[in-house]
Order: sequence, then C-alpha cells, then structure tokens
Amino acid sequence: TAWLINTGWSGGAYGEGNRMKIKYTRAMLNAALDGDLDGVEFVTDQRFGFEVPTSCPGVPADVLQPKSTWSNGAAYDATADKLASMFNENFKRYEAGVSADVNAAAPAPLA
Repeated sequence: TAWLINTGWSGGAYGEGNRMKIKYTRAMLNAALDGDLDGVEFVTDQRFGFEVPTSCPGVPADVLQPKSTWSNGAAYDATADKLASMFNENFKRYEAGVSADVNAAAPAPLA
C-alpha cells in the first residue's frame, strides 16, 4: 500500500485556501502507519483514480474530500481539471517508456 497525503493547500486555490493543518497531516500519517485506515470505507476519486478514506482518526471528514473544503465547487472542479491536464501534458515525454497499465492510470479531466 502507498499513501499520498495532502500537505499542501486546502479550501481554495493558492492565496484563497490555507495550508493543511500540521495536526491533520500528522493524524493522517499516524493513521496510515498504525493501520488505522485498514478497515475504513474509501471512495474513488473520479478524476485522479485514487481511493480516499471517508474517515480518519483526528481529521474532520470534510478535510479528506478536497472539493468539500472549497466554498466554490465549480472553481474546485476547474482547478482539478487543469491540474489533471497539466499532469497529462507533462507525462507525454514518458509515455513511450512505460507500460500500457501505467499510461491507462493517467488522470482524466471531467470537463
């Protein structure tokens, strides 16, 4: 199992949102390392394909779902789609050197 933990921005784009609170980052890291996420429910992010826990000890549930922390859901969607597109554009230089499975795991902008 590999864990991706948001240590960056939450609640809006740079300048609008806030840095992820260190106490939440620590709680997520501790939960992952201690096995506290082994039995929780996960939902699949439709855009990026990774599974996101719906609960984590010491972390408000809305923090785990990035879109729910933004006051403007449409702005979140536009920003997330832009990020997915930027990732895909950057990854083009590596496509020929990786398997079809890796290429198939690329993010998919929803708009």
